[in-house]
Amino acid sequence: MGIETSSFEARPRHAEVRAKRASKHAGGHLRMTPQACAIVAEARSWIGTPYVHQASVKGAGCDCLGLLRGVWRALHGCEPEDAPSYSPDWAEATGAETLRLALSRHLSEIPRAEIAPGDVALFRMLRNGPAKHCGIVAERQGSLTLIHARRNRRVREEAFGDEWLAKLAFAFRL
Repeated sequence: MGIETSSFEARPRHAEVRAKRASKHAGGHLRMTPQACAIVAEARSWIGTPYVHQASVKGAGCDCLGLLRGVWRALHGCEPEDAPSYSPDWAEATGAETLRLALSRHLSEIPRAEIAPGDVALFRMLRNGPAKHCGIVAERQGSLTLIHARRNRRVREEAFGDEWLAKLAFAFRL
């Protein structure tokens, strides 16, 4: 798949994402594959883990990438590649879509409007900046949620609302 230079204008319309969510509902819940269930369950087991830059140890500390790495290890064993050292402003320093390229090597990129529980969401935190924050999509009572680690916060699950939809740059599926 070619490199896409996603801009905020190219984001999926919120109504389009909501309509796709509604079509996937079954009895008030989104249908999840067994693999998606395992991914979400493992990600939820990290909730409460403190934020520690570059760490990936359940209960002790992780950042957003560390959460993904830990879930991968729990479900698949060894990580597919070593994560290089990075500073908190690594993405702004280079401007490159480094995290997107790394995820593309091991996951399948999907249209943002098709994001579902068990998928990885990659966000652009600054309007013209590279995508640098990631989390795992989950579901509660028929609504999408996001499990992620943010600076100065523990891993948590929160609504995948309009604020996150506006920042969604890329989506990936295992």
